Amino acid sequence: MGKAGRFACIFTPMALTIASLICLIIVGLGGTNKNHAGYNSLYFFRANTTDINVDPTDLNIPKNPLTDAIINQTTDGVKNALDIKDFYHVSLWNYCAGDLDNGKDKVTYCSPRKNEFWFNPVEVWGLNNTGVDKLFSKELRAGLNAYQKAAKWMFIAYVVAVVTTIVEIFVGIFALFSRIGSLATTIVSTVSSFFLLAFALTATILYATLMGSFNGAVKKYNVHGSLGHNMFVVVWLAVAFSVGAGLFWLFSSCCCSGRSNRIKYGDEVGKKGKYERVDSPYGHREGPAHFQSGPGYQAPHHGVPLNNVGSKPTAYEPYRTANV
Repeated sequence: MGKAGRFACIFTPMALTIASLICLIIVGLGGTNKNHAGYNSLYFFRANTTDINVDPTDLNIPKNPLTDAIINQTTDGVKNALDIKDFYHVSLWNYCAGDLDNGKDKVTYCSPRKNEFWFNPVEVWGLNNTGVDKLFSKELRAGLNAYQKAAKWMFIAYVVAVVTTIVEIFVGIFALFSRIGSLATTIVSTVSSFFLLAFALTATILYATLMGSFNGAVKKYNVHGSLGHNMFVVVWLAVAFSVGAGLFWLFSSCCCSGRSNRIKYGDEVGKKGKYERVDSPYGHREGPAHFQSGPGYQAPHHGVPLNNVGSKPTAYEPYRTANV
């Protein structure tokens, strides 16, 4: 396999690595622009509060004219007083919120991006001083605490996966020239795939668990949580591309040497020399070109008896190679 074959062998894992990086970048773009419909469709978790049903008497708030007015209002009045939107999307860096416009999501606000972000409904919905957070079940409060800790690890795994994938691309360039380069790229790819898989598993398990706890705790308020299909498809595509790239990098480290196995006949003969005629075991030379054979001819014995060749001349003419 020549250089062209080596290039073809490296092209596949390099393309898969770039595809994995693109998927990771798409994950990071979720929720970064409220005016971009594509970015707004990328979220891990959605809280749908469109049909929220809140009993104002459940709000343990101090008595004053403002709170008395809130209690006397309907659910819509409570929503407006607490500024609760119709939906909330939780992404990697932040959350976005908005209202339904003719059945379509219209994002009106995205929070500032923050490292190790986690969605705190009590803080976001302004329930800190209302006592409503105490109405949440113990399971939900425990789930939110676990979510806060796991979100930190998930973010770190994401950052490491992005960095190692970029390094994998640059190291992969050296894999074009040798199998040692492929081996080094395979090692980097293994690290990248490990952290990417850890990120994907953490996000999937974390938000699936959070969705269960959330729905169980706020079901009576007619609030529903769901997972973001688009985001998880992109995340697991990144994992598939990364693992596939690692396997092809490993293959290129033990195969696809880039050396040609074809040997040209003429070149080989030129290296070894040309063919020349040698003495027959049944005859001897007299001079540089005279070769004796024929009917009844008997080769010299040299101490070893030999039989006559026969009445017919032999067609055997041995040759050997001689260096030029």
